[in-house]
Amino acid sequence: MLTKLKPVIFIMLYSSAAFAQQKDLVSYVNTLQGTNSRHELTRGNTYPTTALPFGMHTWSPQTGKNGDGWKYQYHKDRIRGFQQAHQCSSWTRDYAVFSFMPMTDQLTVNENEREAQFSHADETAKPNYYKVRFANQITTEISPSERGAHLRFSYPKGKKSFLVLDGYTGLSGVQIYPAEHKISGYVHNGEGFKKGFRNFFVAVFDQPFKSFGTWENRKNTVQEKALAAEGEGKGAYIEFEAGVRVQVKVASSYISDEQAALNLSTELGKDQTLEDTKAKAAAVWNRSLGKILVEGGSEEDKATFYSCFFRASLFSRKFYELGKDGKPYYFSPYDAKIHDGYMFTDTGFWDTFRAQFPLNTLLQPEMHGRYMNALLDAYQQCGWLPSWSFPSEAGSMIGNHAISLLADAWAKGIHTFDPELALKAYLHEAKNKGPWGPANGRDGWKEYDALGYVPYPQFREATAKTLEYAYDDFCGYHLAQMTGKPGYAEIFKKPMYNYKNVYDPSTRFMRGKDAAGNWAPGFDPVEWGGPFTEGNAWHWQWSVFQDIHGLIGLMGGNANFTAKLDSVFSEPSRVNVGSYRGMIHEMTEMVMANMGQYAHGNQPIQHMAYLYTYAGQPWKTQFHTREIMSRLYNATENGYPGDEDQGQTSSWYVLSAMGIYSVTPGTDQYVLGSPVFKKITLNLENGKKFIIEAPSNSRENVYIKAATLNGKAFTHNYITHGDIVNGGTLKLEMTAQPALKRGLAENDKPFSLSDPAQ
Repeated sequence: MLTKLKPVIFIMLYSSAAFAQQKDLVSYVNTLQGTNSRHELTRGNTYPTTALPFGMHTWSPQTGKNGDGWKYQYHKDRIRGFQQAHQCSSWTRDYAVFSFMPMTDQLTVNENEREAQFSHADETAKPNYYKVRFANQITTEISPSERGAHLRFSYPKGKKSFLVLDGYTGLSGVQIYPAEHKISGYVHNGEGFKKGFRNFFVAVFDQPFKSFGTWENRKNTVQEKALAAEGEGKGAYIEFEAGVRVQVKVASSYISDEQAALNLSTELGKDQTLEDTKAKAAAVWNRSLGKILVEGGSEEDKATFYSCFFRASLFSRKFYELGKDGKPYYFSPYDAKIHDGYMFTDTGFWDTFRAQFPLNTLLQPEMHGRYMNALLDAYQQCGWLPSWSFPSEAGSMIGNHAISLLADAWAKGIHTFDPELALKAYLHEAKNKGPWGPANGRDGWKEYDALGYVPYPQFREATAKTLEYAYDDFCGYHLAQMTGKPGYAEIFKKPMYNYKNVYDPSTRFMRGKDAAGNWAPGFDPVEWGGPFTEGNAWHWQWSVFQDIHGLIGLMGGNANFTAKLDSVFSEPSRVNVGSYRGMIHEMTEMVMANMGQYAHGNQPIQHMAYLYTYAGQPWKTQFHTREIMSRLYNATENGYPGDEDQGQTSSWYVLSAMGIYSVTPGTDQYVLGSPVFKKITLNLENGKKFIIEAPSNSRENVYIKAATLNGKAFTHNYITHGDIVNGGTLKLEMTAQPALKRGLAENDKPFSLSDPAQ
C-alpha cells in the first residue's frame, strides 16, 4: 500500500496576501492556560510565556524558587521575579535564566523576602504582553522580541524605587555602567552544557541610576556602589528616583556580549516605548496565528483553539542569531563552536514527533526545512542525532525519533537535506548506544537485532522500546525507499515488523518478554511501568503507527480490534501503580478524566481514537475525538489533561480541531476526524489556501455523512499533504447520526504496511 504515498514537492513562496484578513487573534489567547499545575497533578505544566513564535528567549513571571521546575503555579499569589526563560517542562528545569524584580521602600535581595503579593484579577497574560499589578501598587509590563524583551516598571508615587537583577542558580557576572544607564553580563546555569557556554545579556534603561551595587544570592550579601561582580549567583541592583516609571530593553546572546548588543539594537532599537514593542509583537502573532482562521464555533472554542495554537508555536526554539551581515550563525550546544547556519533546540522528540512536527510541515515548511539540516548538523557536531535537546542532547525518554522528522519532511516535499547523510546518521543511531540517556542511540540494540525485541526485565521499558524502534525502522525504510537507497531499505525492511514479537495472542496485549522468549509473569493490563513507559498495556497496545492493519490481523480482525478500542473507554479507570510504587501524576490525570483507561494526558495513546477508521468504523473516530476535545481541553488555567509537553498536546488539539491527524508521521497522510468549526481556512506559506467547510457542524452534528474535495465526491478517510498544500476546499456534510456505510472501501482506509484485505 506504499504506492499511495506520493511525495509532494512544492515551492516555498511567501505571500502577504495570504494574511490579508488580519484579525486580532491574539485577543483569544490566554497564556495562563495550563498553569494550575502541581507536582502531583498537572494541568499542562505551562507558564505564562511572553514570546514571539519559536523565539530564542521567552519571559515569564516567577512564583517558584530559583531552580524550581515549577516556575509559575496559578494557585500561588506571590511573585519573586520576572525571568528570561527557556523551560520545556517542569520536569527538566530551566537554563540561561536571569530575572528582574521591582520593589519599594527598601532594597530586599533575598528571593523569599522580596516576593510581592498579586491577584489574577490584576494580571493580563497575552503572547505579546504580560502585565501584573502587585498589592504594593508596583506594575510590571513585558513585551517580547525574538531574543529580548521590553519591560516597564511603574512604581507608586513618593515610594523608593528599587530593581534587583538576580543571577539565578549558577555562575554569573554583571557590569554596571551608570553613565549609560546600562547593565551587561552573563549567566551560566542549567545542565549538560559544553565548556564555553554562556548567555550574554545587556539591559539598557531609560532612567538614571540614583544608586547601585552588586549582590550574591547564596548568602544575600550586598556590595554598595560596586560596578562589577563575577561568581556564583552574582547579581546587581539599582535604585531610581522615587515613584519613577522606568523602561528597560534587554537582549541576550549565546555568542558574545557584542552580539547581545546587536540583538538589542536590531530587535528593539527603534522602539521608543513598550507600546511599540507590544504592537510589533501583536502583528507578528496575528500573522502567525492567522495561518489558520476558524469561523463558526463558540467564543470558548476559539479561545481554546488559539491558546493551543500559541503553545504549538513556541517549540522548538530558534538557537541561531543574525550577525552584522544579517546572516544566521550560532553557538553550538553540541560542540561549543560557532557555526554558520540555523540551529533549533528545546524539544523532546518522543513527545513532539506525533503532532507538533507534522503541524509544522503544514504551517512552517520553510523553518522545518532549515530544521532538518540542523538535525544533521547536530549529528556531525556531536556524533549523534538529537532525541531531546535542552539545549544540548539529554537522551531522555525512548526511541530514535529524529528519523521520524526526517522521513516525514521528505514524504511531504521538504527536500532540503541530504537523505544519504540522514540514513547514515540513523543507522549509527540504531546500531549503537550513546552516553546520554536511553534515547541517545538505542538502548538494548544488540538484543533487539538478535531477538527481534528488547528483552524484559533485562532492559526497563523494553516493550515500549521495541514498539518505537520498529516504527523508527519503518521511517528509515521509507526514507530509503523514497530516496532510492535500497541498501538502507533492506536493513530496516524486516525489523519494522518487530512489533509482532511482543504481542501475546493469549491475552491479546503487548507484553514484556525475556531473552528466552518467556512472557513476564503476573500480567495485569492496568499495571503501569515495567516493560512500558509512563503507561500500561492498554496504552501501549496501539503503538504500531506504521502497520495498523497488521495489528488488526494480530488481534483477530476488525471486530475484535474495534471491541478492544471500545474497551479502552469502557474499562474502569483502575490503576495498578506497578514499578512506580505510587501514584504518579499521569495516573491521577487518567482517573480524573473518567474516560476508562484512556490517558490522553500522556503521549502514547493520543492517536488511538483515530484507529477506528482503519477497521471500518470511522464514525467512532469522529465521536471520540470530538468528545476528547470537548471534555479535556479549555483555555483556562486548568486547560490540559496532563503535561502540555513542548507543543505536542496543543498540536493534537489544533490538528484534531481541523478534523485531521497525522497517525503515521513519515507518510503524506492525515487521517480524518471531526472538525470543531464550521469553516477553517489554512493560509499556506506557498500563497495558497486550503478550506475545510462544515456548515452544519455543531456540538451534536459530529459525524461526516458525505464529503467533496474541490467539488468531487470524496470517500477517503484520509487526506494527503499534497491535497492540502496544493490548495482547495474540503466540504463536509455533518450530521447527528453516524454514517455507518461511508468510507468503508479498502482504498478509503489510511496507510498501513500490511494490506487491509489480509
